[in-house]
Order: sequence, then C-alpha cells, then structure tokens
Amino acid sequence: MDEEYDVVVLGTGLKECILSGLLSVDGLKVLHMDRNDYYGGESTSLNLTKIWKRFKGSETTPDHLGVSKEYNVDMVPKFMMANGALVRVLIRTSVTKYLNFKAVDGSFVYNNGKIHKVPATDVEALKSNLMGLFEKRRARKFFIYVQDYEEDDPKSHEGLDLHKVTTKEVISKYGLEDDTVDFISHALALHRDDNYLDEPAIDTVKRMKLYAESLARFQGGSPYIYPLYGLGELPQAFARLSAVYGGTYMLNKPECKVEFDESGKAFGVTSEGETAKCKKVVCDPSYLPDKVKKVGRVARAICIMKHPIPDTKDSHSVQIILPKKQLKRKSDMYVFCCSYAHNVAPKGKFIAFVSTEAETDKPEIELKPGIDLLGPVEETFFDIYDRYEPANTPEEDNCFVTNSYDATTHFETTVKDVLALYSKITGKELDLSVDLNAASAAEPDAA
Repeated sequence: MDEEYDVVVLGTGLKECILSGLLSVDGLKVLHMDRNDYYGGESTSLNLTKIWKRFKGSETTPDHLGVSKEYNVDMVPKFMMANGALVRVLIRTSVTKYLNFKAVDGSFVYNNGKIHKVPATDVEALKSNLMGLFEKRRARKFFIYVQDYEEDDPKSHEGLDLHKVTTKEVISKYGLEDDTVDFISHALALHRDDNYLDEPAIDTVKRMKLYAESLARFQGGSPYIYPLYGLGELPQAFARLSAVYGGTYMLNKPECKVEFDESGKAFGVTSEGETAKCKKVVCDPSYLPDKVKKVGRVARAICIMKHPIPDTKDSHSVQIILPKKQLKRKSDMYVFCCSYAHNVAPKGKFIAFVSTEAETDKPEIELKPGIDLLGPVEETFFDIYDRYEPANTPEEDNCFVTNSYDATTHFETTVKDVLALYSKITGKELDLSVDLNAASAAEPDAA
C-alpha cells in the first residue's frame, strides 16, 4: 500500500464506485478502500438476516418470510432512466457486460387520492383519466410540442426561445391546469421543487423528452430499468472494471485516516500503519465528517408484502410519485416496489420502499400516505438518516466529497452529483455520447 496514487477513493457506495471506475478508465492510478468488509456503503444490498439484525437487533427471522439469502434488498433503491445519464455511463465504461437489466413495469403518480399511470405522450394524454376532456386536448397539444421540439430546428420552436422563456410562460401558452402542471413537473420531468417554473423552459422540455424516449425504448409500462438481483451488483461491477484498468480495491481497512500537510491539502490516506500517498481523495461524507454539513434527513419505510401494489395493474416493479402539493407537504414522497421477478426476494414476495425528505421525527406518521397505497404488509422497518453535503473547497484541500443519497427512487439526482464531481476532479466534462443499444433489458415477463 506504500505507493503513490493519483486518487484514493474511500467508501464503496454507488457514487464512489462509479467515480473510481471512470477515473480508472481515464488512465489514473486509483486505490479504492472501504472500512467495511462488504461493498456498497450506505447503498449496500442486504439479505433478510442482515435487515433483521440492522432494524430489529436480532438474527432470527420468521419462517413465513422465506429464505434469507433469496433477499437482495437495496438500502438506497433507485430505478434507472432507460436513456438516462447513468445508463450512458454504464455503456461508456462497458460495465453493462457485468449486469442484466429488466424493464420496470409501471410509473404512476398520486393525484386527488388515487394513483394513475403517468401519461408521457400525446396518445397517452388522451387516454389518461387524470384530466377532463378539454384539459386532455390542451395537454395533448403541449405533449406534441415537446415531442416535436428539436434544439437545432427553429421551425419546431413555435417562436419560443426556451433558453430565455420560463417554464411558467410556456405552460401558460397552453393553458394547463395546476394539477396537470403538477404531475408533468414532478412525475415526468422529475423536478423535486417548483423553482423550475421561473427557470428557462429548456431544462423541463429536455427532461420530458428523456422520459418519453426512455419509455419508447423497451415498449414497457415505464421509462425505467433495474438490474436483476438489484443494485448490489453495480459496485462490484465497477470494482471489476477498475481492476481491469489497474485499479486496486481493499475492503475491511480500518480507520482510513486522511492525512493533510501544513497547508491543509490532503496528501494520502493511512490505514493499519501504512500510508498510501495521493494527489486527490474522493470519499463519502462519513470519511471526512468535519468537511460536510447536514442539509436534511430522509425518512423511509421498507415493507415486505406478498402481492403487488393495488391499482398498479399487478405490476411487479413500479414507481409512484406523490407530489408535495397533493400531500400539502414541502417535499414529494416516493414509492418504489420490486419483486421476485427482479430476483430481489423469494418467489411470491414484494419489497416496497416509501421515502421522503423528513419534516418530522415520526416516520410512521409522515410516511402514512405512501404506506396506505401498499395494501396489506407482512413486515415494515422504519428508518431516518441524515443527509450531508460537502462544505469544503476541493481546490484548497484536494478532497472531493459526495452528497448523501436523497429520497428519490430514480437515479437522476445521484448521477448529476457524480458527473459534477467527475468534472471537478478531472477538469473536463464526461462524454456521454454512446450507442444506447449496448444496454438491453430482458422482456418484462422474463425473470
């Protein structure tokens, strides 16, 4: 270990593993360490015994829940947009060859006490029971505008410069109702707050186009895909990638103390009396607690069930977004569900997560609107964890700290964080122009 590296990465969470893989592919000499004896950090996958131990303090699991090792439950479950940035990163680094994806069955939104399929095209808008007849026609016109919009074709702009015009102005041109704007922005464009209304409309239009193009890709009921056996396969896939390019992985390394010189710059990491020298340190917030600030908390419930979520057309995998306005909250709530069809639970079992940015100390009460959608539940585990963001200046201390995982059940915010850090570390943008056909997903009925 007493060698010199370009980068030492601490923690094998998803973000750290993706960065480690990207930097290795770039030809940098990378050492990747974790204090734990398993991959994944906060975003690890657990079997039933480990879940029981973590949340109940015992290793004795009830027989009716099935065999422990048939559970692969992600602690930070997130679906991937089929044409999104993460899939592009996986293709660019050839990590797709280590993974098998399966399309996610359904994408729903909560509106006026019910859940509805998220309409993403003009055809779906006309069929949707989210809107009345006249609103359907208005929404259809808006969807056609978004579908036909091409940045380099002024004819498709209808006289609007989306880099200057705000989203609010574009929406008012089509006369859409507040409820329609709500589901489009939060369940389709995946905005987490309403700041987008006063920002240039180009971002919202691009997000909507990404959703629709991802949806069309596998002809399924949603724009999302998810690996068989869950996300636990991802960190290990990136570890393999890093090794191919000369990176070194070390698990079960206690302490992992970052060393700083007199000017406050990190120059290495010490573990078990050995110091690995490096130019830069990349890590999750737990390795440098004095360089991060607490920015919020995530409340979540993990539920084991023996049926699909009601009113989702018997979907074995599904995302439901509950926009904050519908719940009179400050932040959206998310429901994630996966089953034995993705090999994350024994046959007949379903795993559901309900998560949101915590606004109280009572997750049981706060998460009730999401839990109420699930139907009968065999077992529920509640949890609240703190969310941190870096408070340091990487140019001054050579430390690049990732953000904690948020409450979303899709990867769009996570991968944004990774790409921003990659640019800070390397001084360049990651080229994501790839052949998307290199990532395929199994047919929805295939296990």
